Amino acid sequence: MRQVQRSSLISQVTAQLREEITSQRWPVGTRIPTEPELCEITGTGRNTVREAVQALVHAGMVERRQGSGTFVMTCSDLGGTLGKYFSDARHRDVTELRETLEVTAAALAADRRDDADIRAMLGALADRNAAWSDETPLADAVRIDARLHRAIVAASHNAIYLEFYDSLLPVIHDAMRHHAIEHDDDYIDEHTALVGAVIAGDAARAMQAARSLFHELSESPARTAEVTE
Repeated sequence: MRQVQRSSLISQVTAQLREEITSQRWPVGTRIPTEPELCEITGTGRNTVREAVQALVHAGMVERRQGSGTFVMTCSDLGGTLGKYFSDARHRDVTELRETLEVTAAALAADRRDDADIRAMLGALADRNAAWSDETPLADAVRIDARLHRAIVAASHNAIYLEFYDSLLPVIHDAMRHHAIEHDDDYIDEHTALVGAVIAGDAARAMQAARSLFHELSESPARTAEVTE
């Protein structure tokens, strides 16, 4: 019987951690367990866990944040690769790409959404509107906002759309933050209208609501100087 090579053990643990992410048991934006917790989960030593996590860092799937932990950035290796590619893209270009994808996804979602999708969208909408109505920190509000948009894309039941959208989440977060700083509007009515159209199964109205939302984002007046980091 051959001895298990250390490199093979690292690969096995890396695959195990990747599965937690791709299955979305560890969703995008959440902090993964600490090294001691991962050691207990996988039954391996700290060095093995550290190297497995580092492999996911190199793939762009997770990001280490000093003093905060390690966070999921995307749910696929492809997402990490594309995320790095788009990391220097202009906000305008990212928004135009999002509009192209999300308008079509909204129409598909109106035709294909099921009861689970409706529950997910309504929950995400409530969380999103609450976040923009109170003192939720901007980074958290952006993450919650993106979760609603992702829920609509997921409701399209187009796996390629969702994979591509997940690959863009880091730059989408950045673009959303940029818009939030520049535009003084919570867009509650627009998001509510979009979700309502999708749930109603009205594809034409869903497309129009999605398109109108992006036009509002591009045309709103700049925020005043009271907005801070």
